[in-house]
Amino acid sequence: MKYFLIGIKGTGMSALAQILDGLGYEVEGSDKPDHFFTEQALIEKGIKIYDFNKDNIKEDMIIIQGNAFKDTHEEIVRAKELGLKIYSYQDMVGKLTKMFKTITIAGCHGKTTTTAMLSHVLKNINGCNYLIGDGTGYADKNNEYFVLEACEYKRHFLSYTPYYAIITNIELDHIDYYKDIEDVISAYQEYAKLAEKMVIACGDDPYTHTLEVNVPIFFYGLNDDNDIVAKDVEYSNEGTSFDVFVEENYYGHFDLPLYGKHMLLNSLAVIGVCYYERLEAKDVAKYLKTFQGAKRRFKEKVIGDIVTIDDYAHHPTEVKVTIKAARQKYPDKEIVAILKTHTLSRTKEMAQEFADALNLADKAYVMDVGVDREETGYDDVTCQVIIDKLNNGEYINLDMVDKLLKHKNAVMIFMSSKDIYVLQKKYEELLEKESH
Repeated sequence: MKYFLIGIKGTGMSALAQILDGLGYEVEGSDKPDHFFTEQALIEKGIKIYDFNKDNIKEDMIIIQGNAFKDTHEEIVRAKELGLKIYSYQDMVGKLTKMFKTITIAGCHGKTTTTAMLSHVLKNINGCNYLIGDGTGYADKNNEYFVLEACEYKRHFLSYTPYYAIITNIELDHIDYYKDIEDVISAYQEYAKLAEKMVIACGDDPYTHTLEVNVPIFFYGLNDDNDIVAKDVEYSNEGTSFDVFVEENYYGHFDLPLYGKHMLLNSLAVIGVCYYERLEAKDVAKYLKTFQGAKRRFKEKVIGDIVTIDDYAHHPTEVKVTIKAARQKYPDKEIVAILKTHTLSRTKEMAQEFADALNLADKAYVMDVGVDREETGYDDVTCQVIIDKLNNGEYINLDMVDKLLKHKNAVMIFMSSKDIYVLQKKYEELLEKESH
């Protein structure tokens, strides 16, 4: 039996391919010839990647169709002609969730880091399978747990069967699909009701308390009315340290090598699962301390007096917390934010929120919108809708990268869900040249 993944370089699809390979199946797939950061993991596992071509599709295959690809795609058309079984990404992952004790992590922000953090801790304590939205996947059929990043877009997360359902926050996003915040809450309501053992949700979030569930729900956060509470929190340029009390009982002391309140909250979700799975606090603390972050989340490089940071932030809330985290770690440096948005609807509807977030930096640059899905009614939208609202901001593109060289003793934060690292790489090459 051979699985063939159409769009195998996508972050979720790449991770799924690695999981199927780990479970002993034959796996290959296709995608555009463009280089994507997920490729390396596939190549290392010997998973073949082809350019799109209908002749890739053979009679002995089971097809997994990436969500970015319509039924008119030449490979899907051929698969249907051959009468092959075709699964969507989420339906295939849904089948896997029934095979293990699955812990799903959902939320508008923080789900990738929380999934990566929980995977790191469980993997080191007693082994687990995991699918992380940064393109990382691993499976061994003998593992008990499966830690899964569960995306709310188009209600995909309703395809899963969670043992634990984690909710990091509820906020309006994907406005090409969700009508309003009530629509988003209704999706999370359905998701929470799927949990078999319990729901663990951020209690500092204004919307999670409205959820009605069929199993116990435990809340985490900094407010004293939560079940899982961080106390005596210290933020420093070394990271974040704190004590955790669960249902008013002291559980343990934790040191996190990460920055910002959002990272502390992510760790509380992880600690909550570990507590209810009866894991020793000292083991949890040991592995939280060695967690290095997910791919493309606050990834730093130092060149002279400049620190560059690559981050996946693509929603105003994420932009805000990323800039605040940089301030915590580098209080004495100029903070420069460079943003590239990727949907016209989010750019237009959240222009003011993006500007408010970018204004937390000392200087901001905004690139052209990288349009990566069809959206109607937004033809007149450009990055200028954000730039016009900035206190100290301007436009930048790949041909203007030398603009950034005027910043000295600075933290340069490159933020986008896709390919802003192309601009970052050009900038770093110029910096390296200057420093020699």
